[in-house]
Amino acid sequence: MTSAYGDGTRCVRAGLPPVRPGQPFLPGPVLASTYHLDPVAGPTDGVDGYGRPDNATRRALEAAIGELEGGECVAFGSGMAAVSAVLLALAPAGRAVLVPADGYYQTRAFATENLPPRGVAVRTAPTAGPYPCFADIAVALLETPSNPGLDVCDIAELAGRLHEVGALVAVDNTTATPLGQRPLDLGADVVVASGTKALAGHSDLLVGYVCTRSAEIAARFRAWRDLTGGIPGAFDCWLAHRSLATLDIRLARQSANAAAVAEVLTKHPGLVSVRWPGLPTDPGYAVATAQMRRIPGVVTFELPSRGHVARFLGAAQLVEAATSFGGLHTTADRRAQWGDDTPEGLVRLSCGIEDTADLVADVNAALAAAAAD
Repeated sequence: MTSAYGDGTRCVRAGLPPVRPGQPFLPGPVLASTYHLDPVAGPTDGVDGYGRPDNATRRALEAAIGELEGGECVAFGSGMAAVSAVLLALAPAGRAVLVPADGYYQTRAFATENLPPRGVAVRTAPTAGPYPCFADIAVALLETPSNPGLDVCDIAELAGRLHEVGALVAVDNTTATPLGQRPLDLGADVVVASGTKALAGHSDLLVGYVCTRSAEIAARFRAWRDLTGGIPGAFDCWLAHRSLATLDIRLARQSANAAAVAEVLTKHPGLVSVRWPGLPTDPGYAVATAQMRRIPGVVTFELPSRGHVARFLGAAQLVEAATSFGGLHTTADRRAQWGDDTPEGLVRLSCGIEDTADLVADVNAALAAAAAD
């Protein structure tokens, strides 16, 4: 499909097979673990033989995501399965990996626990810097905007510096999605993401993926997935592919809601801080607006205490307490409850697709209740 089409058209058409009369727009899932083999020749290249490496529904989803990210996609069973593949399949012993000090805490925890025993050192740095010397870095995993703090980094600038020392650059694109930014266009070698969140966007499945323009790196990821078994189920792949068709319109409403909510939050005296890279006052605004095509529907703010968060959630009618983000319903997650190294009152608010006026009124009322003694 030509890249000249707009985001909405590309999302609707991504990964679909050629039109055939009497067939659905998106063929139903291939729910098979085993297939008929040629009784004489046995397995044949290009013909599905076994469900772990071979599934037509998974390939269709990979084709769709690959079109949107601009590379070859390999789908995994979850975002963490994809992240662990990046760190374990690409990082050589005797070198170091760089991971965000303020990104998704499970990525950092996985790296620090599992890489040193394999002879791989782990370095950390804040998303917005300052950064350490890159001399011994073999793989750098950037996350921008970071989760949950929403800091941003200049992908092109960092990719250039890291490539000078021979490092591979991976970017976690979960929060932005490929409609928000395309890291491969900015010099990254690999994109990794949890499609569980905004990409699929209906809070009903788990899926992750990596994308790259290197055939050799893609082959390494496919071999890693085949040997470790971290595949997504066929029905989850079908659901995710179905959901891609509305990605553009979902993100548009979520981003508009985030802009309106962020403005409300900045005017509320009871908040410690507010972060959304689309605010002109946000520290990441200049980089985000230059690098990103749209700002995501996630706003992070800090209330004075855990009790204030409880009152906020108890009073809200349209904000549900839930982890993850990017779904149709507005949700709030007090990150410290998961062991994330954040203040007790830090809230990651994921704006859904409710009417903007309704959501703003509800957030205002809940903030007033949270401030009451």
